[in-house]
Amino acid sequence: MRPIGDVFARGHEPIAYYTRMAADDLLHWRSEFPILANSVYLVSHSLGAMPRRTRDRLDEYADTWATRGVRAWSEGWWELPRTVGDLIGRIIGAGPGEVVMHQNQSIAQATVLSAMDWRGPRNGIVTERLNFTSNLYLFHAVEREGARLVTVASDDGLTVPLDRLLAAIDETTRLVSVSHVIFKSAFIQDIAAVIRRAHDVGALVLVDLYQSAGTVPVDVRALGADFATGGSVKWLCGGPGAGYLYVRREHWGTLQPRLTGWMAHREPFAFEDRPIDYAEDAYRFLNGTPNVPALYAARSGYEIVHEIGVPAIRAKSMRQTQYLVSLADAAGIRIAGPRDVAHRGGTVTLDVPSGYAIASALAARDVIVDYRPGAGIRVAPHFYTSDEELDTFIVELTRAMAAQPARAATATTSAAY
Repeated sequence: MRPIGDVFARGHEPIAYYTRMAADDLLHWRSEFPILANSVYLVSHSLGAMPRRTRDRLDEYADTWATRGVRAWSEGWWELPRTVGDLIGRIIGAGPGEVVMHQNQSIAQATVLSAMDWRGPRNGIVTERLNFTSNLYLFHAVEREGARLVTVASDDGLTVPLDRLLAAIDETTRLVSVSHVIFKSAFIQDIAAVIRRAHDVGALVLVDLYQSAGTVPVDVRALGADFATGGSVKWLCGGPGAGYLYVRREHWGTLQPRLTGWMAHREPFAFEDRPIDYAEDAYRFLNGTPNVPALYAARSGYEIVHEIGVPAIRAKSMRQTQYLVSLADAAGIRIAGPRDVAHRGGTVTLDVPSGYAIASALAARDVIVDYRPGAGIRVAPHFYTSDEELDTFIVELTRAMAAQPARAATATTSAAY
């Protein structure tokens, strides 16, 4: 690591050869996010900042429950999985009614898996070993139903060789589940190539958009994705409890999820005591009662992201992540992820010794990032991030790194999170 004085010429100002944008039209959104007044918030890859108007939406929910009671179901609550899903649809390229909301992505993914028959010769699930662990747990679980799981290895722990992933997909594959952006490294995968290969051999594709939707443009219909899932806690600034599921229309009439519930019924209020008669639309991929307050809370973030437009968010993200890479290079900090901005999502991962302790030290100074084992410190500017906050981060990071050896002798070891 270089001394701080070699990296910065004056205080928090970067040395002159780094180019910066003189004006940033998206910074007027900063006032919409209260936490930015007191923190350098660079963790939107994990939990996006809460919009100020979300509090009003939660008040609206409470007032509706308090004044309308059970009537609220017929006055909008019952339709929330679809009406809120339509807000997501505008961001990921889905059509009206093609996205429904779930309590989290795990439920959405499990619903898709439950619609598959894993008996017989076409029983393969192909995924990358770097897929998010919650997804992998589900895939291993359906091995007990006859599924054969194929996990494609990574040579560097950060990226997945495309040729190896494509070669794993064959005529015995029923489902390919692939991350658009790898959560540890922000590596963007070639989803279009994966979908073409899968469809050529008759397999379906489930795309995980959790780490991309809201910061990397995606169009599920143009790609031909069969399913897409994600959640709202990250780039969409929608908070927890609002996962989503996109299902391609041509599958509505054929798939019958075993993970189901009364909302998936064609006539749910008939309360029939026999096997379910599935709804004809995407509601057949729902299950139990929705998380109504979370759907109220989530709408504000979706509306803001749609108003700004993901292409504009992506353009700023590419500029700022590249600027952050240049700052890290100057400080002698290794980048644990793609250096090519075209193959990198919204996060820069830094290989920093004692990463958990460093992230904790930064949090104590209101510089908020996170750490993941096997990856490093993850740093994520978003549309509301200023360049000066990146300057502040790198200064505080180098200070924390310089102080770490002295603390190590007396500090106790903390578990990684």
